[in-house]
Amino acid sequence: MSQPFPQTSASNNTASNAGPGGSPRRVAVVLFNLGGPDAPESVRPFLFNLFADPAIIRLPNPFRFLIASLISGRRAKPAAAIYAQLGGKSPLLENTEAQAAALEGVLGADPAVAGAETKVFIAMRYWHPMSAETAAKVKAYDPDLVVLLPLYPQFSTTTTASSAKAWHEAARTVGLTAPTKLLCCYPTQAGFIDGAADLIRPLYEAAKAHGKPRVLFSAHGLPKKVVAGGDPYQWQCERTAESIAAALGIDDLDWINCYQSRVGPMEWIGPSTDAEIRRAGQDGVPILVVPMAFVSEHSETLVEIEVEYRHLAKEAGVPHFTRVPTVGVHPGFIDGLAKLVRQTVAGRAAICSQKGDRICPSNFSGCPQARR
Repeated sequence: MSQPFPQTSASNNTASNAGPGGSPRRVAVVLFNLGGPDAPESVRPFLFNLFADPAIIRLPNPFRFLIASLISGRRAKPAAAIYAQLGGKSPLLENTEAQAAALEGVLGADPAVAGAETKVFIAMRYWHPMSAETAAKVKAYDPDLVVLLPLYPQFSTTTTASSAKAWHEAARTVGLTAPTKLLCCYPTQAGFIDGAADLIRPLYEAAKAHGKPRVLFSAHGLPKKVVAGGDPYQWQCERTAESIAAALGIDDLDWINCYQSRVGPMEWIGPSTDAEIRRAGQDGVPILVVPMAFVSEHSETLVEIEVEYRHLAKEAGVPHFTRVPTVGVHPGFIDGLAKLVRQTVAGRAAICSQKGDRICPSNFSGCPQARR
């Protein structure tokens, strides 16, 4: 797919509110997330927006429109039943708002960005507030720099790239011309990794009463075809799992990286989380499921893992099941995001990873820094 990223250099800062030497005096940080229905009647249009995304259904229109209409119609009722367990709507917006407030608080109190006003916004991909709404608010804020910060630690053409493309289209539509930088990925950023390890440790200790625990690092899956096409998501997920396992510092830790939320008939990357739960039942070991690619609680964590996988574990004979919470507003994670924002503001590149330059091996053509 084409690279949906800004073509102008982020260092071309000409806004009137720039500080001495061109340093930003007003920074807008935009958190990307998927979004979720905010009422039962929102479920079907949310699903349509999801499957109408060319990054998800990679067919031209009108075929993509027809398939999105068909899938959203078929899946609306079972999806509504899932959200009914959460009060009829997704909690993702409220959880993302809490993260935005926490991040804004850390950035506002940080002496390293003294003199710069920072405001955090939220842009959801498939339900409100979507990019068009948020871009208008960012324009009204009149920043001299926009930092795009995905709440997807691992880069994928189906998540970060899709959100970035929608953002730039919305920015052009509303006439938002402020220089923009994208933090493309942070799969092994210390705050993220240490925050996850901190949440796992006490739950791991409790699970030891039922045998030697096995840790399942679970991420949302992708069709193998997408990964074969150069998407670096699986490679980055593997690095996240390795890093959290190492940060735990547990001798002879039993762990595996697996994938959940399979949809459709295509072959997906594996192993699947449900297959690993069944294997744990056969082995008679307690398990902890760690949602390592999700940083905010939503239906995949609160229903798919907590309810459906817990039920599967019981059926499979797993002696003890634990769902580890997402990092959410864990201080380590929020501090890590703040460090990434500061690094991105200080850097000159329009697209940067947690380390500034490219972290993906050269064979991943879907990396947003593939042309650098």
